[in-house]
Amino acid sequence: MCKKKKSTDAIDPKPSSRNIRTARSSAHTDISSASRSGTNPSYPSATPPGTGTGTDFSNKTSSSKASTSSSHVSLASLQDSLPENPHIYSFSEIRSATNNFLSKKISSSSSAWHCSIRGKDVAIIQRKLRHSSNASDHVRHRLSLICKSHHSTVIKLLGASLSSSDYIYLVYEFIPGANLANCLRNPKNPNFTVISTWISRMQIAADLAHGLEYIHHYTGIDLQIVHNHIKSSSIIITDPSLNAKICNFGAAELTGEFAGEEIAEVEGTRGYMAPEFLAAGIVSQKSDVFAFGVVILELLSGEEPVRYRLDQTKNDYKKISLIETAKDAIESGLIRRWIDRRLKDSFPEDVAEKVTRVALDCVHVEPDKRPDMRRAAGKISKLFLESKAWSEKMKIPTEFTVSMAPR
Repeated sequence: MCKKKKSTDAIDPKPSSRNIRTARSSAHTDISSASRSGTNPSYPSATPPGTGTGTDFSNKTSSSKASTSSSHVSLASLQDSLPENPHIYSFSEIRSATNNFLSKKISSSSSAWHCSIRGKDVAIIQRKLRHSSNASDHVRHRLSLICKSHHSTVIKLLGASLSSSDYIYLVYEFIPGANLANCLRNPKNPNFTVISTWISRMQIAADLAHGLEYIHHYTGIDLQIVHNHIKSSSIIITDPSLNAKICNFGAAELTGEFAGEEIAEVEGTRGYMAPEFLAAGIVSQKSDVFAFGVVILELLSGEEPVRYRLDQTKNDYKKISLIETAKDAIESGLIRRWIDRRLKDSFPEDVAEKVTRVALDCVHVEPDKRPDMRRAAGKISKLFLESKAWSEKMKIPTEFTVSMAPR
């Protein structure tokens, strides 16, 4: 259980970059880097620098003050990055924040609103509760566990409203950006993509892999956590860094979409549903791995998981599966033709083939033959490093400043 705090306001999970820059101890470790790697941050040494022979007392005192100040900054940054107890919002707060649900939705296809509540910039998401009984007790217990989780590539759940018997309102921190599907496929300009370099796509793949690895294995929750909604439209790409953040963490667990490994009346998303889901309605961490593999194939090709093409000879539409086209590209040795043409042929072909093979392993028809996310994330990380080495060799810049604004 999380330790209770006197304040009812949420703590901003992001460390203060301004404070970090003022830290003068060479032993200080950036908290955000520690969060990304999943390791514990290092603390600055209490021993002041410059205390050797020939240093007078005034220098020692000055150095000691600097070290103490640095320690205070580091501890403050660490405190800012720590999770806290979940907020329980009243239904009247949710209704007021969303202007009685008349505020503009984040997207036309979802019940989600960008608004402010208790001084925080948030996204409020409405989801239907599927618990048959003791819904409030179930949600409160799960909420206390999920809200203490924190990772730089997972959008933080701040709390929820439990006032409605039919719906739950989940309150997440708001992250500016655009979803991955829109970044890859701009309907107004099919020839343009924000993610126009190989390195930017591999960075997104690595972020997604490590975020899902954290959800499955490192939350510290004694549960088999399943995200259950991994798809390109539920991944936010931040502007301008082009990092990926996973939306809706904890939503499936809190709404009671499944109990154990049995899924209960959940609609899947076309193209991302694992075969065992389609056949028997079974969901597990391996079904998340399947959806992850599909997203990686999207990143590589720029195409939708499933699309339809008019077959003029039969005067009918033919279904085209991204998984099948990827398999054909590997088998025929035509991977370069299959990779998104908007990358302008600027990518390491051998690495692209390896990434495609990792993705195809993830979408294996048999769940037991798919890797777990620890193994998949390890492979993606290695291939990301190979991609960086390639870009440095080719003198291609790895850092970009871009805008997602319309061209």
